[in-house]
Parts: sequence; C-alpha cells; structure tokens
Amino acid sequence: MAYALTGRQVAEQETAAQLCSALSDRTGGDGCWNRAQGAGHPETLRVRHGLGISLGRPGRWEEALAEARDVGYFSSGPRTRHPPRPPHDATWRSENVSSMEIHGSCSNQFSAVREAFADSLRSGADVGASVAVCIDGEPVVDLWGGHADQARTRPWQRDTITNVWSITKTMTALCVLVLADRGELDLSAPVAKYWPEFGIAGKDRVEIRHLLSHTAGLPDWDQPMTLDDLCDWDKATTLLTRQTPRWEPGTRSGYHRFTHGFLIGEVVRRICRQSIGTFFADQIAGPLGADFHIGLAAEHDHRVSNGIPAPGPAPAPNPRVTIPVGSYVTTQETWSTRWRRAEIPAAAGYGNARSVAAIQSVLASAGRTPSTRLLSETTCRAVFDEQSHGIDLVLGIPLRFGTGYALHADDSPISTPNLHTCYWGGRGGSLVVNDLDTRMTFAYVMNQMTHKGLTDPRSRTLLQATYKALNT
Repeated sequence: MAYALTGRQVAEQETAAQLCSALSDRTGGDGCWNRAQGAGHPETLRVRHGLGISLGRPGRWEEALAEARDVGYFSSGPRTRHPPRPPHDATWRSENVSSMEIHGSCSNQFSAVREAFADSLRSGADVGASVAVCIDGEPVVDLWGGHADQARTRPWQRDTITNVWSITKTMTALCVLVLADRGELDLSAPVAKYWPEFGIAGKDRVEIRHLLSHTAGLPDWDQPMTLDDLCDWDKATTLLTRQTPRWEPGTRSGYHRFTHGFLIGEVVRRICRQSIGTFFADQIAGPLGADFHIGLAAEHDHRVSNGIPAPGPAPAPNPRVTIPVGSYVTTQETWSTRWRRAEIPAAAGYGNARSVAAIQSVLASAGRTPSTRLLSETTCRAVFDEQSHGIDLVLGIPLRFGTGYALHADDSPISTPNLHTCYWGGRGGSLVVNDLDTRMTFAYVMNQMTHKGLTDPRSRTLLQATYKALNT
C-alpha cells in the first residue's frame, strides 16, 4: 500500500528528503521522493507498506510538516527501523471526498466519522467545521474542512478558530475542578467564603457546586444587559451580588446562560488574584499546548471564522420554559473586537474541535495528560455527583446536571450508551462529550449556526458514528 504526499514547487529539496526519511523511519516503509518535470506536475512523496500523509490539494508542504511534527514523526533520540504500530491504526491524510476537501487525520477504525463529516459539508449543512475524537488523550480523529466565511472564499484551515459559545462553560468548570483538586477550593463551601460580598439577599446558602450545576437561582440579571454591560466585569458581578435567588439554591436547575461565567470567574479571581482567562491560559491551555482562549488577543484575529447566523426564523417559545432569560448578544455582535477581547467565560471562548478535545480529554483520561496529571481520578468522578434532574426552568428540556456538566440520563437530549458520560453544547450546534467508561472525548465545532441546540443533527450524526466505531 502506498500513500502519497503531493504539493506544488518545493523550495528546498531537503525538506522533502527530511520528511521522506522521517516517514520511512517511523513506519519501517521505504520512502522515496520523486520530482516530475514540467510545469503543473506535482512532487510526490511516498512511503510504501507504512503510514503516510496524503494531500488532496497542492501547496501544503508546510502544513504537512506541521502535521508530521504533531504526531511525532520528528522526534528526538535515535531512530528505529522497526515499524511501531500507530495508535488505532491511524492513517494521516488529507483527501478529496467527492469534491469536498477534508483535511487532517482519521484512524481507519473511525472512517465512518470522516464520511459523516464529509456528508455534512457536501450537503451544505456545514459551511466550515472541525471534528475531533481522543481516546486516552490521544487523537484518533482530527478533521477539518469547508470554509471560514459565509461567502465561501476562505478555506477553513488547520488553525482556524471560532467562537464556541457555551462549550466555554466546560473550560470554566475545569478551572474550578483544578482548584478543588489542589485544595484551594471546596465544591461544597458557600460562595461567600471566597467572595464575601456575595453572601447577602439570601445567597449565603449558595454553594460552589450550585454555580457549576446551574442550580444557584441566578440565571439572569434583574435588569436588561447590553454587550457593553457584559464586557464590564465589575458591573456584571456587582449586580449579581445584589440579587436574590429566584428559587431555593440547589433544588432545581435553571440554565445560567451568561451569569454562570461571571459567578464562577469571580470566585476564581478572588482565590487566584487573576482573571479566569489568565488562569485558564496559564494553568490549563498553556501546559496542554491547546489553542483555546477565553479573551482572544488581537494576534489571533486573522485566524477567526465568524459565526454564521442560523437561517430561518427562531422556533416558537417552548411552553415548558418557566423563567425566560435574555440572549443579549446577536451572532453579528460576536464579530466585534469588543466581544473577542472581553473575558465572558460562559460564552466567548475561541477554539476548534482539536483544542476542545485536547483539553476536555483530561477528564475522560482520569485527569492525566501526556506529560503530567492535571486532576486526580477522585476529582474527575466528582463531576458525576448528581446536583439536579428534571425539566430545566430556563431551557424547558429535561436535564440531569452534575458538577460542571450535564450527565447521561434516559431522558437526556444527548444519547450515549455509557453511564459515566458528561457533555455540554454551544449555541448554534457545537458539542463536547466526555465518556469516562471508554476514555473517549468527542468535540464538534462549526461556524454555521442553527436553532436546534443540543438536538442538532450534525453533531448527533458524528457522535453516533463515533460510538459505532468504538463498538467495532
């Protein structure tokens, strides 16, 4: 079997030779580099009887080298001539699937995920998107494709990032779990222990775990908020200290759409003396080398794919919603630099499926990372301590909340076969799922938004394909 790596003119022949040698040593194959003569003829790199990289379009040598480095083709130390077995029979390639370019890597075992992803792009359900699956913290699927803009003039690249909306809440929750694991925070302690001004107007009974599970009774502000208000941390948090819970804390869930991030973020700030975006970057994303940001620096603006508003009218109001909560921000408003720069830790995180899966896989891997341990297994299991189960007062759908995540349940909008599964999604359709029974993390991130929320068929189809592959 041969896999081909093609590109246009290669500036330096040794670049191809280096990649050829590395691939040959990695796979035990026999690598050769051939240059066809004449304009329009691509160079071709082949590795026979082994693992290779295949590009479906020209001009991607630099990207191929980056992919090769990511999976350890260029590793320090002596090279071995015997072919180590790639994890999950991984085949690294970028290919054209029925005129739809899909880039990245996918284990042969998970080929159904690749096909489902291609179908979503080909049908137009997705404009630009990425999907990733990790097993034991190792990527077995890392795919991207489509376009980064609604006009379809810019391709979605390997490093394209977008606003993932409420998937950011899972990153915020992870910050709290890290502090709890270090003994700097008690999940059952009153919030006022760390934020004294909070403990008035009946909020002395609100505990940290209530903030994480949307059961604190503070799903919204008592006054309408604007984008400017959401970008004013002091105003947003001060207003929350003055409010009275709308129900007895800890008894029911009511989705804290925006308040979640400010409530948790202020607790983190009081403990660490730094913003939650800074803590997240220093203690989680940075050590993991993950391209996810809560508060996006200007240097990353050129990589952003703006969200594309959901087509068609919004659905009719859900009659089971007891407490309506303001949306406050339109998709178009998130295109602004004001939104990007602000630390809005319930909704304004930027990343892609690869970075979401890389970070969240810490939970599915019982707290371990490739180089260290971020959480204890005990803390990971604390996520599954049920905090509420029933019709959410704000969303009007059945939800079972644990500590920081929604949990597997028979009436859950996300169907998973395993008991120790937690998840959450972002406005418009993005989704992350952690399955501790299979040590799997699934992430899907896109720019085309819909009104379907956690029932979005795009993420459901990809997740079902993932579980089907796990069972083969």
